Amino acid sequence: MILYPAIDLKDGRCVRLLHGDLSKETVFNDSPANQAERFQRQGFSWLHVVDLNGAVEGRPVNAEAVASILNAVSIPVQLGGGVRTMESIETWIEAGVSRVILGTVAVKDPALVKAAAREWPEQIAVAIDARDGVVATEGWVGDSDLGVIELAKRFEDAGVAALIVTDIGRDGAMVGVNVAQVGEVADAVAIPVIASGGIASVKDLELLKARKGVPIAGAVLGRSLYEGAVDPAKALAIAGG
Repeated sequence: MILYPAIDLKDGRCVRLLHGDLSKETVFNDSPANQAERFQRQGFSWLHVVDLNGAVEGRPVNAEAVASILNAVSIPVQLGGGVRTMESIETWIEAGVSRVILGTVAVKDPALVKAAAREWPEQIAVAIDARDGVVATEGWVGDSDLGVIELAKRFEDAGVAALIVTDIGRDGAMVGVNVAQVGEVADAVAIPVIASGGIASVKDLELLKARKGVPIAGAVLGRSLYEGAVDPAKALAIAGG
């Protein structure tokens, strides 16, 4: 299981939100590049970066901060937030992003996601952000009428590299990961599934590893890392064990 430490960008700084609410932010580092370097030194093999401003505005906003991260580390970066056109995808991949995450456009224009996955094999991921089992859009301020499994199955055999499944009600709250929801998606499709939202301790990683069914491919770590509730070395040992 690959662990993805999260760097959420708002106004050029590294923050964490509660339940995705932009008004409920905690700033953890004014230098995203510094934070990225720290995660690399701790032994993580990937980074998960989100342009929060971009997710709401529907276009890349924190390009300068993303560039600083890409210049600071040698490990691969997956990036999402406001990426809704083929041009935006191409721009990020040419800039050095290893995997581009598509969320809102996966709901509104699945054909674009499939086209992107054909154009950039293994470099496109789909974010499935759910509130009470229903997929949210527009940086989580909008809603759809799609269920989590319904959206996941749209991209079966499309060539996407991963599905990133987030329980919005748990995100940033450190109340424990929604193992059942993540597992349900993993069992429903052949696409690798990454768990996100609510991971509070290494116990959550143990639960993800121990569940019966299709193995969970990865987990995104946010506030629990920043606040010291998860020890990087222990987390990596569990993930790799």
